[in-house]
Amino acid sequence: MTDDASSQTLKAVLGLRGLILEGELRPGTRVSEPLLVERFGVSRTPARTALVRMNEEGLLEQLPSGGFAVKGFTEQDLADAIEIRGTLEGMAARFAAERGAPSELLTRMDRCVSDLDRAVAALSIHFDLDDFVRFNDEFHALLVEASGSEMIAHSLQRVMSLPFAAPNAFIESQRADVQGVVQILVNAQDQHRTIVEAIRNRQGARAQALTIEHSFAATRYLRLVLASGEPSRRIAALTLIKASRFR
Repeated sequence: MTDDASSQTLKAVLGLRGLILEGELRPGTRVSEPLLVERFGVSRTPARTALVRMNEEGLLEQLPSGGFAVKGFTEQDLADAIEIRGTLEGMAARFAAERGAPSELLTRMDRCVSDLDRAVAALSIHFDLDDFVRFNDEFHALLVEASGSEMIAHSLQRVMSLPFAAPNAFIESQRADVQGVVQILVNAQDQHRTIVEAIRNRQGARAQALTIEHSFAATRYLRLVLASGEPSRRIAALTLIKASRFR
């Protein structure tokens, strides 16, 4: 694939992902090569490649009659995606502990935990989640880096391409529920600290268990969002949810 074709494919992939996650394309909507050609000014081959890639990511599904449509998700799908992320991050934490994370990486994780401490403490003065979201993203990236495993990094990248699996997927949606959010974040921050401690002490099983438990915070957020009434007003991607019972 030429550089121009690669650039066009990336443009189509990012554009299509945006249309889906922003709620412009609803579940069941057919998505065709001509649509991408018209919307993003790409040629047909990059458009076709983008459709295949979005199908592989799980945001599109192939129709029996041919072509693709936007995929809908059940609430259980969301919970499953979060659990899979937690399992992979748990493996990352165990690898980091058992293989010995470099001291430089542990220093960066300590610094990130301190930044998160300040971000959580500041919430009682001014409820602004931006700093927490930024440092939380950094912490989870450092955790994967500390594992030294390209396989885990690749697998997590695939899982987190889904609209609900990333660590910060639901945080910003709950700005109105200050008390509920702060309590979840305080607990999550305590877990950040103990995860780093377990990695430093080479306690692989403990680091893994703590990290899996940590991922349950996202499930608690999911329950808050779904119980809040009309959640799709705050997270456009939740228009992808199909009616189902969340176990």
